[in-house]
Amino acid sequence: MAEPEETDAPAPPPEDRVRLADRWAAWRAGLTGPRIRGFLWQPQPSFAGSEARGRQLMAGNLVLGGRLVEASGRLPWDVAPPTEGFLEALHGFDWLDDLATVPGGAGRATAQAWLAEWLKRYGRGRGPGWTPDLAGRRQMRWITHALFLMNGQAPEDRRRFVAALARQAGMLGDRWRHTRRGLPRFEALTGLVYSACALTGMETALRPALTALAQECANDIDATGGIVTRNPEELLEVFHLLTWVAAILKEIGKAPDPAIDTAILRIAPTLRSLRHADGSLARMQGGGRGAPGRLDAALARSNVRPSRVKGLAMGYARLGGRRVSLIVDAAPPMLGPGSFDAHASTLAFELVSGQQPVVVSCGSGRRFGAAWRRAGRATASHSTLSLMGYASARLARGATAEEPEKQDFVTGPGTVEVQQAEMTTADGIALSHDGWRRTHGLVHLRSLQLDRDGSLLRGEDGLAAMTAEDRATLDRVLSRLPGDVGLRYAVRLHLHPDAAAEIDMGGTAVSIQLPNRETWVFRYGGEAVLTLEPSVYLDGGRLKPRATKQIVLSAALTGYGGAVSWTLARPVGLLPAPGEGETED
Repeated sequence: MAEPEETDAPAPPPEDRVRLADRWAAWRAGLTGPRIRGFLWQPQPSFAGSEARGRQLMAGNLVLGGRLVEASGRLPWDVAPPTEGFLEALHGFDWLDDLATVPGGAGRATAQAWLAEWLKRYGRGRGPGWTPDLAGRRQMRWITHALFLMNGQAPEDRRRFVAALARQAGMLGDRWRHTRRGLPRFEALTGLVYSACALTGMETALRPALTALAQECANDIDATGGIVTRNPEELLEVFHLLTWVAAILKEIGKAPDPAIDTAILRIAPTLRSLRHADGSLARMQGGGRGAPGRLDAALARSNVRPSRVKGLAMGYARLGGRRVSLIVDAAPPMLGPGSFDAHASTLAFELVSGQQPVVVSCGSGRRFGAAWRRAGRATASHSTLSLMGYASARLARGATAEEPEKQDFVTGPGTVEVQQAEMTTADGIALSHDGWRRTHGLVHLRSLQLDRDGSLLRGEDGLAAMTAEDRATLDRVLSRLPGDVGLRYAVRLHLHPDAAAEIDMGGTAVSIQLPNRETWVFRYGGEAVLTLEPSVYLDGGRLKPRATKQIVLSAALTGYGGAVSWTLARPVGLLPAPGEGETED
């Protein structure tokens, strides 16, 4: 009998190897991990649920990760997840907050049935939910809702539940280091802290868990209270977790590591600087508006005195006060590994008047699939200047819309210059970035000036070849273009979908009316062609992208520099009422 031929089987991809290691750690934790005998203490739920969403879930309408799936009598574990976000919300047990909110415990039967089936299918370490961040998220919710889940629970289901709590705690202790830095690692470590505080048999794990959490704070929260992704919503979620850890430790009489308190002190003013007049966060670098009420609750829980960062906050500049807020992305996006949610939005801005968003970005398309995710990251999806067909930051070669995990940015602006000025009647800022210098020899120059009463915003956007080397690069680009059409560029202002806009004044202006009947008027200096074009608003809280409009000033660069000027004004008689807008905490 012939010997079988030896073959070199391909090694699994690195991500698959990590998942196998996570599941192996979960299985091993069931044999050698902690032995949980019960609960020492139960914290209050740290995530606010919705009764309306809870009733939808009970009716079989699964709204998770921004997508709706009708279960039609099936358990959620029998449903094919339409997106990664849906799967994460499902296996992270985000829905438990909503079912627990339904009055009278009406959601308990649904929650117990779904939990029991999850424990049967996945409780021993199988399935997609065994990553440290999802296990940490799940552990937090199981512990805070333990009484809700265990009241009337079948003995066998209770045994499996306690065993799974122990398995997750052991797995978190073993694998938190192997999850992605940033929010996922904070979720894993917070789940471990919850376990050590609440479960008997885990007491000795508290000090190592707090030490590790403090080290992550020292490593990942910089001196200005920012994180490397520059995602405001992600920073809020980290802040939310840290303030809950501090509150839990205070309740059980334990002191956190000073690094945790220092991180909270640094993050609070940064988040206040990134909060618009309507209370929402700037929708930048993959982040959304933030869960309603979460920012205010976390700020109140932190007990940090109200203040804002002077100068840049996590690379963002802010103009305006209580009634009108303008926030500008004034730093390069994250580049390299882990930048798959970064946006090419340098120098883009958002404007909010009172409770009404006016100028926005399209937002993150992550919850709407790979194509929308990629589209939302482009420079043209933000309220800034864009070159025809070229984003200011570019993806790794070979990235495709079908493979979003490969969509890291590898090149982008290397230098962003910012000068802020405070004048008697206005605040101003002058910015530039060199994201197109290597490819086109061009620097984007932008100046913004907002009157103190918020009634007038003046803007100018230009492109310039600054040095002899830049001009040589631009000459090569222009020589490849047909005729003398020049290099096309456009300044875009994306409008919120609740804002009604139309061309006015014989094609020389755009009138914008907000739901509260407040009116803004956009005009330009005549150096470009004005159009009002379709756009989209990618809101993760909605099931589909929302149609909206964008103001576009189109022009062509034929020499070594060019600029367009514009204004966005609100008649003085239509200012918001005193007190309208953001509230101080």
